[in-house]
Amino acid sequence: MRKILTTLVLSAVLGVSFAQQDAQYSQWMFNKLDMNAGYAGTSKAICITALYRDQWVNFPGAPKTFSLNADAYIDPLHGGVGLVVCNDQLGFTNTTIAELAYSYHLTLGTGTLGIGANLGVQQMTVNGQWISTDPYTQDAAIPQNKVSSMAFDMGLGLYYTNDQGMFFGLSTTHLPETSISKNGADGAVSFANPTPGNFGYQLARHYYVMAGYPFQISQDVKIIPAVLAKTDGSSTQIDINGRVVYQDKYWAGASYRITDAVVFMLGFKLSGFEVGYSFDLTTSDLKNYSQDTHEIVLKYCFKPFKVPPPTRHSNVRFVS
Repeated sequence: MRKILTTLVLSAVLGVSFAQQDAQYSQWMFNKLDMNAGYAGTSKAICITALYRDQWVNFPGAPKTFSLNADAYIDPLHGGVGLVVCNDQLGFTNTTIAELAYSYHLTLGTGTLGIGANLGVQQMTVNGQWISTDPYTQDAAIPQNKVSSMAFDMGLGLYYTNDQGMFFGLSTTHLPETSISKNGADGAVSFANPTPGNFGYQLARHYYVMAGYPFQISQDVKIIPAVLAKTDGSSTQIDINGRVVYQDKYWAGASYRITDAVVFMLGFKLSGFEVGYSFDLTTSDLKNYSQDTHEIVLKYCFKPFKVPPPTRHSNVRFVS
């Protein structure tokens, strides 16, 4: 039964697909650059973030995602730069994204507005080792061998934050809505008249809205509620979460992803390092097959030493 269900899930991914395609994160608040290019450099520090997500443990073909990104504020550029590398595995598909981002910073009120864009490529590989009770080889739209192709990708983002830690962001990914396509023979892919070996995957434009605000409860404790909404125009997903932070070093929290999961989070910060762990408790129909989703994030930020400008002093002994 699990093999049949895996095949059904993967069938929805292949061909021309307009469902939500971007990788999913429970601890997205530590990984904003993946979704919003405007975020680059807004922390005024050099930050490196690594995240690994193992979704639906023990479910055949379940998603496994690894993301690595870095961003920094560059004063001569009046903004920040960033790099994002992400690998997302789902069944027999393997998607890799590599992008560069730039965010121009404007002072707005008591905070900073980042206006950003990211450019890069997205590569998708399908190994063709299908599990099916039907003779799938008769369907020319399903690749029977390993195929791989790459396409240009682009996104835009606005991100605002202030010294109190409030943030608000609007962004879009896969702006050109390009098609990752591959033909087993010469010529372009035609979905109207497919031939054996053809493979086509349509990137759908995604939109993100994120917001959060810290409330200082006492000298040592603050509560940070946040929300993330994402849509591709045909389906929408909303994450609502809250974290309790103690002395800016330790935190615990929970999140609810509508119709999908309840998430529990723990983390700590030490000497510039931030470590976070989350556990997703599945609430959808997939809970009958797997309830365990684990995610760990490691982030390191530091502010480079800034050499003070040289100063000059007059000495009255040499004044004529």
